Amino acid sequence: MGLFNKLRNEFIDIIEWTDNTSDTMIWRFPRYQSEIKNGAQLTVRESQIAVLVNEGKFADIYKPGRHVLNTENMPILTTLMGWKYGFNSPFKVDVYFVNTKQFLNIRWGTQNPIMMRDPEFGPIRMRAFGSYCFRVNEDPTKFILNVAGTDGNFTTESITEQLRNFVITKFTDHLAESKIAALDMAANLNEFSASLTEGLKDDFAEYGLELTKFLVENISLPEAVEQALDRRTSMGVIGNMNTYTQMQFADSLKDSAANGGGSPAGDAMGMGMGFAMAGQMANQMTANQQGMGMQQGTSMQQQGAGMPPPLPQAAVYHLSVNGQQQGPYPIQQLQQMAQNGQLTPDTYVWTNGMSGWEAAKNIPALASLFGTPPPPPPTM
Repeated sequence: MGLFNKLRNEFIDIIEWTDNTSDTMIWRFPRYQSEIKNGAQLTVRESQIAVLVNEGKFADIYKPGRHVLNTENMPILTTLMGWKYGFNSPFKVDVYFVNTKQFLNIRWGTQNPIMMRDPEFGPIRMRAFGSYCFRVNEDPTKFILNVAGTDGNFTTESITEQLRNFVITKFTDHLAESKIAALDMAANLNEFSASLTEGLKDDFAEYGLELTKFLVENISLPEAVEQALDRRTSMGVIGNMNTYTQMQFADSLKDSAANGGGSPAGDAMGMGMGFAMAGQMANQMTANQQGMGMQQGTSMQQQGAGMPPPLPQAAVYHLSVNGQQQGPYPIQQLQQMAQNGQLTPDTYVWTNGMSGWEAAKNIPALASLFGTPPPPPPTM
């Protein structure tokens, strides 16, 4: 036992912390009931601060360097202990090492969607995530007193949950006050992050921490809104839906012919429908040109009474398929769709002049596309 005590006293003369972790914020030097002797060597490395605590009261604070613990180098503790003429006997005191480096890439994110009122989409739910960096202030007493307490091994995990609550509350409030449209968020992430960094500094400072950087990396919309945006983008790329539909149908006829499918009669019908569609496209272009002079139509007819009126436009129909509106389609294309089973007698359709959607079988112009249904089987 004598040798053990001797070795223990030998080690207690050197007080230092070699940090081999990445998340430890405070580490208490383990005394194991041993006492610090007069003249003990205290080594404080870069990015560390050592704090002496005597019976719950803060004493001297040491910055990086090598320090000899004696009455000259411990003025506050000397006053607390009443050492007027120095001391010779060992003393007991808690030594806390505080890590002052920056703790990087602390992740944050919204656990639940944030309800927002967007100027374009109306009420929507948004999620966000990002990261932030912080460190302990140069005066660590506030952090030890308000957060760590007597915890001898305090890590970032012990405080990030509380910091995340600060972040989410401030982020939600800042997002609502900014009134930035959801589609403009991506263009304002840098400004948004810088503004939040300033807004959160006071909240971190209450815990003795300094917020060095706050980043908003992504603000996402609900999946349904993103799908609607994708459809809107697709429609913008497509342009004229009528022309696009007709081109798709013409391409399908071309592919069918290239693959050798269909009978001669079907091919002839397809060619006829293709020519009819081409004629309809020409008529539509003519109608668009004539539509520019609708207000002058009456006077022109009076001046040229011998001119025949323009041909009536063929009706086109919109379809309701799985709750989605499709079309419009001309009669020729609807006939092809009826043969392929894409159009059924119970499919709801609508065209100009109709007050509402109706089943195709109730429209005289479309009922003939399905043929005459077979009579009911005879009863035995």
